[in-house]
Amino acid sequence: MWSRIAFTALTVLVLSCKDSIVAVDPLEQVLASENQLIKNVMDHVKEHEVQIRYTQIDRRNDSIFFTDFDFQVDAENYFYPASTAKFPAAVATLEKLNQIDSLDLNTRFYIEGDSVETTFAKCISGIFAVSDNAANNRLVEFLGQDDLNVRIKRRGVTPIRIAHRLSSPNGDDVTTKPMVVYLNDSTTSVTQPIINTPAKQLTLKQLKKGRGFYGEDSLVMEPFDFSLKNYFPVEAQSALLKRIIFPEAFTKEERFDLSPEQHQFLLEAMHVLPSKLGYDPEEFYDSYVKFFMFGDSTDPMPDHIKIYNKVGYAYGTLTDCAYIQDTQNKVDFMIVATILVNNDGIFNDDNYEYDEVGIPFLAQLGRELYQYELQRKR
Repeated sequence: MWSRIAFTALTVLVLSCKDSIVAVDPLEQVLASENQLIKNVMDHVKEHEVQIRYTQIDRRNDSIFFTDFDFQVDAENYFYPASTAKFPAAVATLEKLNQIDSLDLNTRFYIEGDSVETTFAKCISGIFAVSDNAANNRLVEFLGQDDLNVRIKRRGVTPIRIAHRLSSPNGDDVTTKPMVVYLNDSTTSVTQPIINTPAKQLTLKQLKKGRGFYGEDSLVMEPFDFSLKNYFPVEAQSALLKRIIFPEAFTKEERFDLSPEQHQFLLEAMHVLPSKLGYDPEEFYDSYVKFFMFGDSTDPMPDHIKIYNKVGYAYGTLTDCAYIQDTQNKVDFMIVATILVNNDGIFNDDNYEYDEVGIPFLAQLGRELYQYELQRKR
C-alpha cells in the first residue's frame, strides 16, 4: 500500500503544552484523499512510478522562501521526461541569443533541408502553447546538445542530460544541421554544424521498463531500454522552474543570463493559452497542455488562474512542471509530478491510459493542493 512508502518533506513541529506534535505533511494528506481519481493511482502506486514535488512559496519583506514536500522523488529512479525537455531548450536558447549581438528573438531562420521559415520567438511560443516538437528540434540544431546541457548545469540545475531531438528520424544525431539566418531582408548567413559528444548509457534504476515494445512494426518481448534517452528528473525540473519564476531568489551565478525583455517574453509564453496565439480553440482548448487542475476538462480556464508550465507525455509517461498563480486570492505554489500509465506493459503500441487515469490524477492533485493553499496561513 502507498501509505507505507516514506514521504520526504520539511517536518514542521507544532508545540502543545506537554508534547511536540508532528504536523501532517500536506502532500501526504492530499494523496490520502478518498477521491477516486487519486485513489485509483495510489492503490497501485508502484506500477505508476509516481514522483511528486509540491513547493510552498512564502514571502517575508523582499525575500522568497520555498518549502518542498516530496513523494517518492528520487533522481536515481528514471522516468522519461518527454516534452518537458523543451523547457531547458527554450531557456538555453534565450541565453545564447542574449550573448550574440547579431541575433534576437525575432530573427528569421530556417534549418537546412527544412521548408519552414520561422523565428526564435515563434519556436518558443509553440513549445509552450502546443508542445511543438519541430520547434524544439530547431532550437536543438541552434544550440547543440553539449551547449544546451552546459548552460543548464552551470546554473545549478542538475542532474540533466538532453541527448536527442523529439519525434525525429535523426533524433540522436550528434551533428547539428546548418541554419540559414536572415541578418536582414536580403542578407543571410549559414551557421556551421556543431559536433556534439555521443550520449553514454545512463546508469540509473528503472531504465528498463515494461515487458515488451514495438520496434520497426514488430513486437519484441523484452523490456524497453531508456538508457540512451533524455534525462530530466523532478529535482532538476523544480530547480529550473524556481530560477525562471523567481530569479531574484537566487545568486547571480545561479540565474540565467536573460535580458528583462527575454524574461518577460518567456513568462508570457509559459502561461498564454493556445487560442490567444491563433490556434484553433476546438483542437487546442485552454488546458490542452495544462494538466494540473484543468487537464481533464475542455472548458475555458478562469482568467484569474494562470499556469506557467511545461508538460510532457510519451511512452505512457505524463509529467507536468508548473507554477500556479491565483491572482484573485493571492495564492501561488509549484508542482512537479510524473506518472506512468501503461497497463499492458507494452511500449510504442499507443495504448496508454492518459485520459482515463493519468491526466485525471494530475488534475485532481492540482485541485486538492490548490484547495489546501486557499486555506493555508501565510
